[in-house]
Amino acid sequence: MSFTLPCWFSLARTSCLIGVCCLGLSAMPTVCLATEEQPKSTANTLSVGDIRQLESLCEAHDGDVSVAVQIFGPDGESCGRFERAAERTQPTASLIKLPVMMEYYRQVDAGQLSPTQRIELTEADKVPGSGILTEHFSAGAQLPLEDIVRLMIRYSDNTATNMVLDAIGLESTAATMKALGWPETQIHSQVYRRSTSFAPQRSQKYGLGSTTASDMLEILVALHLGDLTSAELKDSGKKQLPIGESSRQKMLAHLSSCEDDTKLGRYLPTGATLANKTGAVSRVRTDAGIIRYRDHTILAVVLTSNNADTSWTDRNAAERLCGRIGQVLTSAIPRPASKEPEATALGQGATGFMVEALQRTLNDRIAAGLGVDGDFGPATESAVRKFQQTKDIEVTGVVDDATWTALGQLITKDDPVPPPSIVNTEVLPKSPPLDLQAAPQVSAKAWAMYDLTKDEMLAGKAPDERLDIASTTKVMTAYVVLNWAQSHPECLDETVTYSTRADKTLGSTSAVRAGEQLSVRETLYGLLLPSGNDASVALAEHFGQRVSGSEDILTAEEAYTAFVEAMNRAARELGMNKSSFENTHGLTASDHKCSAADLVILAKAALGLPLFRTIIQTRQHGCTLVSKQGYSRDVVWKNTNRLLGQEGFYGMKTGTTSAAGACLISLSKIDGIERILVTLGSTNSDARYIDSRNLHAWAARQ
Repeated sequence: MSFTLPCWFSLARTSCLIGVCCLGLSAMPTVCLATEEQPKSTANTLSVGDIRQLESLCEAHDGDVSVAVQIFGPDGESCGRFERAAERTQPTASLIKLPVMMEYYRQVDAGQLSPTQRIELTEADKVPGSGILTEHFSAGAQLPLEDIVRLMIRYSDNTATNMVLDAIGLESTAATMKALGWPETQIHSQVYRRSTSFAPQRSQKYGLGSTTASDMLEILVALHLGDLTSAELKDSGKKQLPIGESSRQKMLAHLSSCEDDTKLGRYLPTGATLANKTGAVSRVRTDAGIIRYRDHTILAVVLTSNNADTSWTDRNAAERLCGRIGQVLTSAIPRPASKEPEATALGQGATGFMVEALQRTLNDRIAAGLGVDGDFGPATESAVRKFQQTKDIEVTGVVDDATWTALGQLITKDDPVPPPSIVNTEVLPKSPPLDLQAAPQVSAKAWAMYDLTKDEMLAGKAPDERLDIASTTKVMTAYVVLNWAQSHPECLDETVTYSTRADKTLGSTSAVRAGEQLSVRETLYGLLLPSGNDASVALAEHFGQRVSGSEDILTAEEAYTAFVEAMNRAARELGMNKSSFENTHGLTASDHKCSAADLVILAKAALGLPLFRTIIQTRQHGCTLVSKQGYSRDVVWKNTNRLLGQEGFYGMKTGTTSAAGACLISLSKIDGIERILVTLGSTNSDARYIDSRNLHAWAARQ
């Protein structure tokens, strides 16, 4: 290291002077209103309700979550803090590019690098993944080093990152972070070049980079508060950021240019600005950002790993979690206190509501013919003078106390407001009384409720409308397999080998890789619990030949097509007249649709198959996979149906796509009566469970 570091402050490691423990909430995460090194705040921006909501969001997420948040008020005071597992070391994905940028500017300020130095792009530099250099720039292009840093942050460009790492030295970032007191914040290798790793064990465990939420928060605090002079250091005891003010401002500008607003930026309100850096690989989604809203600054870090949802859609659970956290934090920021308007005379140059009221009133009193535009100009002044003459008031053209009194009751709207004597005695009409027997209002586009005990349809909303059904499709996939197994029970113990096609199927997954093997029985758990799209393809390829009835040898693709045909054949046999299937998993396809009533028919038929009933009420299931290459490994599948965590519910299948919305087939048994409910097109995942609980409760009350 070529620089020396005086001590730099550590918000995450100082003890709180005020925390939620004083509220009697010892189980809640720490929320500091002030620290030994920060001015005390007069109020805590994060309420107990906000803290509970943040904790609830993290608890509900299927994955490992670390969060660190610091809020600064209008005068720069610390006025809110939230931490959850903030000291846990987590993988960063591309978020580690933020510390890399800091090390670049440290070297620039130390005179070791020149931002105008031009670097030539070579074909060997190009790596896949995020960014624009690989696809859009030709080898031989020369770019200033400063521009390459911008590409690394704005587009998370992987090729640009490696070029920056070549310039600063691969191990320098970790060394600087360690010197600053952040030893867990490391980039281990170049992007897509694991062979360059100087920390192979960490690379194996964390991938490209690692950090903690508290470390990353301290970096954001450093960027927010800025550099400190030596005199200030002596008085404050804080440590100094090893970059100057100009470099700090450039770092903030780069972060402000980041194009990824799918995480913390997802649900930010109008008027909020975000400077951030994100990261994303299959099971890891991260974001660290500075949110400026109203007169507050929110520094937020969200690190997630081991995420069950590895999808790359705009419905990814971890990315929505980041968005919800940003939403809670900004909603906690109070509105700036409104100032009461001072009583003052109105004259030329005045604007706004009172001028509009004046213009309307003058039009009424003296037929002034003014345009009601809220601007006090010469025409309005002339009308004021005329009114003052008619009332024998000193003619000034300025509306003073005497003029206001003479004007009397102001007209504030084009349509006159009726007086209180009329408003307060008016009898307003009412709609008919609440129908206590009517089903509750729900967000779902369509639903159908069936009483299995009485064998009758109870009620529904648009039950026959053909809609997208997402992964509720897999009930039919399982039905075709289990219906075949009724007469061929030995097939449940057959070995299924996942193909490359199955492994690469998009969307929700059982996480079984190509060449790995398990039984048909276990594959059904992988189909119905984690909603494995890959499992649906593997089953179709395995059973397509026999359910087709063809004596010709079918290819894997032909077997898959034959299985889908068998699904449609089963639908016709069951009387599902509004249904058509184009695939085994429910990913959106033009004619892959079903009605809520048809799904009730399917669910009823599937429940007649004992193994199906057993699987759908299983909350988690472990399985040992054996590979054709000879290794074995264990996997755990967790049921995506959150209703299984409540007494009285026993299955059956979730489904979510952008086209279908949030769907759910649920099975309840309340007071001895078993009911099937299908809800299609609820507004979000939480809403489908609220819709379903409300409808099951309503049916039980009947």
